[in-house]
Amino acid sequence: MGCMHSKCCRKYPSSSIGDEKEQDMDLKPAHNLPVFSTSSLDFVDVPSHNFNLSYCVLSQRGHYPEALNKANQDTYCIKTALQCNRNVHFFGVFDGHGVTGTQCSNFTKDKLLEILENDSALLDDPVKAYSSAFVATNDELHKNNDIDDSISGTTAITALIIGDMLYVANVHDGDRVVAQDLSFEQTPFREDEFERVKACGARVLSVNQVEGIKDPSIQSWGNEETEGSDPPRLWYPNAMYPGTAFTRSVGDSLAKSIGVIADPEVLDGPMQLTSNHLYFVVASDGIFEFLSSQTVVDMVNKYSDPRDACSAIAEELYKLWMQNENRTDDLTIILVHIKHGSGA
Repeated sequence: MGCMHSKCCRKYPSSSIGDEKEQDMDLKPAHNLPVFSTSSLDFVDVPSHNFNLSYCVLSQRGHYPEALNKANQDTYCIKTALQCNRNVHFFGVFDGHGVTGTQCSNFTKDKLLEILENDSALLDDPVKAYSSAFVATNDELHKNNDIDDSISGTTAITALIIGDMLYVANVHDGDRVVAQDLSFEQTPFREDEFERVKACGARVLSVNQVEGIKDPSIQSWGNEETEGSDPPRLWYPNAMYPGTAFTRSVGDSLAKSIGVIADPEVLDGPMQLTSNHLYFVVASDGIFEFLSSQTVVDMVNKYSDPRDACSAIAEELYKLWMQNENRTDDLTIILVHIKHGSGA
């Protein structure tokens, strides 16, 4: 998604002051043209390892011709100096789905951050703390009487910097952290995820198979590049729901009994940030529907200012979405530049 013409972009609006950035950047289109807005460029030091992070975020409601007032179900959170520690910083994108997807993504964002903020073991065992926080957040969402998460929920992609270590945790079907391939999609396209949900009793079929257009006995769907328009989905053995195309999420309580779990996959061991790592991108799946990770990397490399890169990616995506679907998905992208040797 993005502007059809660069003059439509409000690239550098002012942002609220503070360590935690959660502002809604959604703007209404003028003359039926989308308006995209990135946050102002913010900076934070990682003094223990003498580098500096400069970052911005773009989050925009998708264009849905049949639901022009549909809310942006994406949300995001940037929390610098987590636990009042100047060497610990958190970046997350949450992509809601279903009738209460907006509430699910906002609840998950707030609760996950709250749990991480108050976990005294976070710095001692980040991987365990990360995993526990996702599961606890999922449990809290199920117990929340104000949000019906039976067939609604959210995927999540998050990055945690502790000193010079980057931890990535995700429950998602297409959201990614890009610097190198730092996250893996959790869908039935993956053989290990397919086998796991099948063992939990899920019936895995594409919509065309359910409707009898394709042979339901064929349990192979190629890959998401070729079959992304009709992906394999999870169904109850004798029912026509829930039909999720992902195998992990927060919420979606009806899908839990057929293997949809909130346990995140945490990148095997943290990645040490060196002078070879110049940036990373945390983004929702709307970014990667028509752009590969490598294409996003190539576009980011063209711009020294993260705001320009976000605007260019949005513009290209809008054109691609409209050419292929006549609509666009919600879009959220956090771009973090790493400047070594400039920490305080």
